Amino acid sequence: MPRLHFGDWVEDLVDWLQSHLSFLFDVVKAVLGGMYDGVDAVLGGGEPLLMAGILAVIACWLRGLLPGVLAFVGMALIDSLGLWDDAMDTLSLVLVAAVITVVIAVPLGIWAARSDRVSAQLRPVLDVMQTMPAFIYLIPGVMFFGVGTTPGLLATIIFAMPPGVRMTELGIRQVDGELIEAADAFGTSPRTTLTRVQLPLALPTIMAGVNQVIMLSLSMVVIGGMAGAGGLGEQVYSAITQLRVGLAAESGVAVVILAMYLDRMTGALGERVSPLGRRAAAKAAAVAAGRVKITRYKPNAAVAVVGVVVLALVAGGMNLAGSDDSQQAAGAGTNVGQGKKINMGYIPWDEGTATTYLWKELLEERGYETDVKQLDPGPLYSGVARGDIDFQTDAWLPTTHKAYWDKYGSQMEDLGSWYGPTSLELTVPSYVKGIDSLADLKGQGKKFGGKIIGIEASAGMMGTLNSKVLKAYGLQGEYKVVSSSTSSMLAELDRSIKKREPVVVTLWSPHWAYGKYDLKKLKDPEGAWGKGEQIHTVAHKGFSQKDPVVARWLKDFKLTEQQLTSLENDIRAAGEGAEQDGVRTWLKKNPGLVDQLAPVAGGAKAQGKDAGKTVDMGYFPWDEAIAATYLWQNILEDRGYKANVEQLDPGPLYTSLAQGQMDVQLDGWLPTTHKQYVDRFKGQLEDLGSWYGPTSLELTVPSYVKGIDSLADLKGQGKKFGGKIIGIEASAGMMGTLNSKVLKAYGLQGEYKVVSSSTSSMLAELDRSIKKREPVVVTLWSPHWAYGKYDLKKLKDPEGAWGKGEQIHTVAHKGFSKEFPEFSGWLKNFKLTEEQLASLEVEIQKGGAGQEKASARKWLDAQPGLEDKLAPVA
Repeated sequence: MPRLHFGDWVEDLVDWLQSHLSFLFDVVKAVLGGMYDGVDAVLGGGEPLLMAGILAVIACWLRGLLPGVLAFVGMALIDSLGLWDDAMDTLSLVLVAAVITVVIAVPLGIWAARSDRVSAQLRPVLDVMQTMPAFIYLIPGVMFFGVGTTPGLLATIIFAMPPGVRMTELGIRQVDGELIEAADAFGTSPRTTLTRVQLPLALPTIMAGVNQVIMLSLSMVVIGGMAGAGGLGEQVYSAITQLRVGLAAESGVAVVILAMYLDRMTGALGERVSPLGRRAAAKAAAVAAGRVKITRYKPNAAVAVVGVVVLALVAGGMNLAGSDDSQQAAGAGTNVGQGKKINMGYIPWDEGTATTYLWKELLEERGYETDVKQLDPGPLYSGVARGDIDFQTDAWLPTTHKAYWDKYGSQMEDLGSWYGPTSLELTVPSYVKGIDSLADLKGQGKKFGGKIIGIEASAGMMGTLNSKVLKAYGLQGEYKVVSSSTSSMLAELDRSIKKREPVVVTLWSPHWAYGKYDLKKLKDPEGAWGKGEQIHTVAHKGFSQKDPVVARWLKDFKLTEQQLTSLENDIRAAGEGAEQDGVRTWLKKNPGLVDQLAPVAGGAKAQGKDAGKTVDMGYFPWDEAIAATYLWQNILEDRGYKANVEQLDPGPLYTSLAQGQMDVQLDGWLPTTHKQYVDRFKGQLEDLGSWYGPTSLELTVPSYVKGIDSLADLKGQGKKFGGKIIGIEASAGMMGTLNSKVLKAYGLQGEYKVVSSSTSSMLAELDRSIKKREPVVVTLWSPHWAYGKYDLKKLKDPEGAWGKGEQIHTVAHKGFSKEFPEFSGWLKNFKLTEEQLASLEVEIQKGGAGQEKASARKWLDAQPGLEDKLAPVA
């Protein structure tokens, strides 16, 4: 039979869907994510015991006092295990998935019950949905929606759908046909027959289907955990991959408690809403009349609602009070992140776990909010590429994770290696004699049971082992590589050593196992494993622009083998679930390392000689003036000065400088633009020199406008640009130069009309045209932030019609250098390149009005060493 490449067709379909329907996937993700977040905010927002009380009141209303008490005890046990937040995340996931499933399943079941053709077509589809391994749903789910709750929700919905459809169809089909005939005989419409006869009688079966939907949804929590959905599934998955028996038992108990609660509540709810159930309950109540027991007490609906509302109000009030406290606490200390969220992911390898929790602690100390997810390599790299995960610290390159880098490299940033070189190897205990090299394994397969104990099948080293190492040493056929997990491999190694049995395992350096056990790395004379690798930090594309401070920290991050090994040992000593406590213990043993790994801008800065003095700076609202002024305000405050900033028009600003009411301004365009002010106040001002130049005035077009590179190229091309040159304010000097000199010099009069508007209108027209890729020509000047944001071409001026460029000077009041000798020395040496100034202006534009100082701070933090260069302190 010829090979049927069905898998290739599926991959091609997935690629096509990703390329053409990404907008639809974004909508689905936003809707499902919003539903989940809303439910989770309600369930997880209150004090755990109060929320447990609310769930207990619901149980008391539906089942009675004793079930209510047991429900409270069960929920309190979850809280005591430290799994309340995870349990509420899981409950939210289950409820959202169940509601969506029921909304879809019940109408489909009704349709199938009323049409044999629909039933026949649905049956095989439902078979596939329920029998297909649920893990398979995660692959397209993660690719389409990234890691998080959405893939878990979709997998859960698909898996839980069939019972809901089938039980609904079964319930309606089981309604006695004579009842339907009687309804028809009385002239009842099909819709009324359905709603008044079939559905009420089928309701017990339908509710049994709903119960199964909820139970199956809960059984999928581990699948959700593998996709990064969080909750108890993440805890169970972590326990499985790391062989953490204690965590597995605790999270398993929590899942069981939730399952029992949901099962009993949905069963009781089915009795409440079903006519047959209500009749049975009434009979039971009549039989029990006169024999009332307190344990059978059920409050009526009004009492239950009052109880739930009171507890909810108390929980909400406590939550608000707690929020205030947390906000106040967040303001203390070094708050670089100011609550900004950073998402990290890691593969459960020791160095990945260690460095991830190290950075979790460092970022939280710096004021960031962090979220950490354990994922397999495939979902992790996919999550980073999509931007769901900001960065991960355990990328083994160029070999182990080559497949992922080849697939997603264009969507990620490599922030550099923090450790290396590493090595991959096969390892045996030292008591295994005569096995010192990979070549020695040949013919010794029986000694090791014909097995090499490996790790995750998705790991790159497993591919290298199977495709290269075994072949290089002729071990194919004699040995089978057993794929498991890192934790399973280590457990097998530990078990074999305790029994002194021969065992050969995959391992790598660095690894704590070499410190715990007496092991031999098998030599590789053929070099089949390849050269040692580097462990890199990789982030999603654009992360360096999104958070340049953290990106800079990560680029400078390095750990020695001794540091990494000791960190891993402290984390292991801290025990399961206490990784961050282990990190804190390690950091206490390494004083000063926090400031070394995550240096705080402005913290522990050297003070200037004139620290304590107050400097008054003025600026007029030109982009380069705003940028330079707020840059120096940050630098001065770092050096211990007090810096006041005030915006003024050019006339009042120069007057204030001349009178000594203002100390300095950084945007003096000389010798032309501000000539009148300098001439007027000559003798009352001090020129501290230029920090940028030459400037230039120009006409500019987007780079995609081909064939227009010079002002001369505009001639005869008026139709392409609609006969317009988009200008700024008519009063601006460059507009006069454009109309009187530039158009005349290049014969553009009559062909082009210069449209006077405003600077902001000109920029808006430029932005609109670029988004539509339309030709446009605008007035612009250098320096300007637009050159940092857009890909533009300055049109050459071979005739020199615009005149010579100017210099941007720093101008102060007379005597400034004597009053501020240190600061004036800094300003006299102050220089910024066009690239530096453009990127600073872009950062300030991104920050928006009112955030100029913070934006300048962010830019400065992303320029390591620049502050010490601009404001050196002896």
